[in-house]
Amino acid sequence: MGRDGNKSCFACCFSTPTTSSSSAIKLLFFIVPLILVSFIVFVLVPRNSTWALIYSLPPSTSAVAAAAANSSEKLGAAVHAESSQQVLDLPSRVVKTVDVGGSSGEATLSDSDEVAVNRSASPPLSAVEAVTKFQELNETKEYSSLNTSITDSDSLDITINGTPNNATTSLNETIALPLKHSRQVRTKLDKVEAGLQRARSAIREAKNGSQLQDPDYVPIGPMYWDAKAFHRSYLEMEKQFKVFVYKEGEPPVFHDGPCKSIYSMEGNFIYKLDVDTKFQTKDPQKAHVFYLPFSVAKMVRFVYSRDSRDFSPIRRTVVDYINLVAQKYPYWNRSHGADHFMLACHDWGPEASFSLPHLEKNSIRALCNANTSERFNPVKDVSIPEINLITDKLTGLMGGPSASQRQILAFFAGGVHGPIRPVLLEHWEDKDEDIKVHKYLPRGVNYYDMMRNSKYCICPSGYEVASPRIVEALYNGCVPVLISKSYVAPFSDVLRWKSFSVTVSVDDIPKLKEILMNISTRQYIRMQRRVLQVRRHFEFNSPPKRYDVFHMILHSVWLRRLNVRITDDHGVVAN
Repeated sequence: MGRDGNKSCFACCFSTPTTSSSSAIKLLFFIVPLILVSFIVFVLVPRNSTWALIYSLPPSTSAVAAAAANSSEKLGAAVHAESSQQVLDLPSRVVKTVDVGGSSGEATLSDSDEVAVNRSASPPLSAVEAVTKFQELNETKEYSSLNTSITDSDSLDITINGTPNNATTSLNETIALPLKHSRQVRTKLDKVEAGLQRARSAIREAKNGSQLQDPDYVPIGPMYWDAKAFHRSYLEMEKQFKVFVYKEGEPPVFHDGPCKSIYSMEGNFIYKLDVDTKFQTKDPQKAHVFYLPFSVAKMVRFVYSRDSRDFSPIRRTVVDYINLVAQKYPYWNRSHGADHFMLACHDWGPEASFSLPHLEKNSIRALCNANTSERFNPVKDVSIPEINLITDKLTGLMGGPSASQRQILAFFAGGVHGPIRPVLLEHWEDKDEDIKVHKYLPRGVNYYDMMRNSKYCICPSGYEVASPRIVEALYNGCVPVLISKSYVAPFSDVLRWKSFSVTVSVDDIPKLKEILMNISTRQYIRMQRRVLQVRRHFEFNSPPKRYDVFHMILHSVWLRRLNVRITDDHGVVAN
């Protein structure tokens, strides 16, 4: 009975029961395998995802975002939204996860981060805007050395130091934010300015350094404000200074000038620079300065009408030329003329520069007529010597005995013009055996022989402040006596004129002999030796030689260029 009872119980479990119990068994057989499969899937499938999830996107734009992200190779993310028909309903605390450089993963926001993200006043980004923003983040990759903190439009702090915060990038990939902040782009002008900055540093260091060696000449002595700094500056000029000469314009007004007169520096400088290969560059983007190759002396001859006394044709010529080069090239407008220079030895050189405000106020003006009362600015303008050349050689113009063999105390001979010379002639013409002052030299007396036999050569200004007698005195070993008003002596940015010349005011002309006699013989000999040393800077050579007048003019222009910084966005900064 017991065995039969057990069989009966077993049969009750597996025999065909009522309809309801049969349905329950079928459901059990269906659910159990489903649970097992779900468990296996849950355990085996990795939780990390490379999906590009766009935060807070409307369901209708998710597919567009995924497609756009998939088309951007710069994102470096594998977008799998297209392979799923399911619409993503992202939790509010899940942030977009982008595979940048091969690493992927989800990131969750802390409470403070969530506040930072939602703090933006901007509306939520659409799918295309969001992908475009990521493309912008990856557009610029070459500035990995920047070390600045930048805040984007969503108030997310990103430190540009090779790797942004909370992101993993490859070692050779960086992210920059364009259009939001200025970038230090390495343009050709940046390279030019970097070279100038290195030159400035070298010149400053030279002041306290040892004396440099030079096979041709080593500046030394009290004739220079700072001999070491000048020497280093000159060498830096030789190493990197480049001048672009505008080719526009035709002779005789442009690319031409007088070479055998008191205005000879105009023509000689133009010719020497036109054929120069050391300092001239054919590439304007490499130039430190730009030369305006017009001759004021030639304008006076060919443009100006002496009968009309109308200066406007010269002004129009200057304005038209600068307008021409400003329209053809970007460099005048970039600096408003601050890296351009003109050169004029004619008395009307300053007046010609007044034709254009920027030419007068910004450009470097190399002028013989360096008169501060006529708006000459020693900070940016250059005083150059007036040299009266008869030929293209200095043969017969230089020389003279030693200081002890000069018997005449002081000498002057010249015409009466301007306000100073009449005063000089009134007090000293034929009135003293030691002070030889003449309006016209006696017959048979040679002008240069008188200079060579004189200790001091009187150099009064005429109608204009400059006088060729200054250079003539230096050529002949005679100590110059400068009598002028508002005159800036040539190359006075480098040369210490009071160490090799004498300055006498107009009011002290009656005391001229007393002033010169009070200079001791020892001091005179020192000054005369210094004259012989510095005159190399005033010598005209064809072809030019190092440290001569051509190179000294270039050096003075070089110094003025060192005083400013030019930027591509029309900026000029004074140093």
